[in-house]
Amino acid sequence: MGLRGVAYTARRLRQSFTHFENGREIVTRMLRPGDLTFRTRTGTTLHVPNADGARFPVFEVHADDVYRIGDLVDGLRDDAVAVDIGAHVGSFSTAVCAALPHAVVHAYEASPSTADWLERNVAANGLGERLHVHREAVSDRDGTLGLIDNGQASAHNGLTAPNGLGSVVEVPCVSFARVHAAAGGRVDLVKSDAEGAEYGFILDSDPALWAGVQRIVMEYHPVEGRSLKDLVDYLGATGLDLVRDEPSQDKPGLGNAWFARAT
Repeated sequence: MGLRGVAYTARRLRQSFTHFENGREIVTRMLRPGDLTFRTRTGTTLHVPNADGARFPVFEVHADDVYRIGDLVDGLRDDAVAVDIGAHVGSFSTAVCAALPHAVVHAYEASPSTADWLERNVAANGLGERLHVHREAVSDRDGTLGLIDNGQASAHNGLTAPNGLGSVVEVPCVSFARVHAAAGGRVDLVKSDAEGAEYGFILDSDPALWAGVQRIVMEYHPVEGRSLKDLVDYLGATGLDLVRDEPSQDKPGLGNAWFARAT
């Protein structure tokens, strides 16, 4: 393990104690195979497979706060309707539920194995009435698509997953129009980590569907022929302006972007 790997491991070990209620249990369980449970400072319980690809999104949301959730939900109505595209095991969805006690979240997770963990975490937190799981990918069309899935709830599962990560499985996919309709025709907040599908489901959607969206946070990915500017231009025309961009320092075309509607 290089110096960078040592520093990363040390940071995660430290965060286990500073950001979670059961830090000792987390560190101990990391050394053994099996499930791993995180108990957050906001009272959320998250179960994941004990594998780095499954663990690191929990740290990113609840320790690194990569989505700036406090700022993201500030000013939204208490009963906001959120859509979480690429919900993984529910780290972001449950955090929104904790921050907005009357919010409803529609969580989309295409990986069949990861969706099992997502449903387990919905049940563990008693959120069945507020957090709705959709075992579907969000795409530029309705139908099916091939998804790389390693069966261990890896956050890298998806269209742009590294070669050799897992096997290809056929999963149902829906357009943003279907997502919007499933949410009851009102969406206030969108989070997307769609592993490259963000360009298709946004740029090929009806701009009118975004008229009521107040905030977006997304991880954008390197896709040939596309760039963040395409999303900025499209969403800007609907009244959603880019307010923050955090590009990756290691990989061109990868980063996080925040959009907001002027009030």
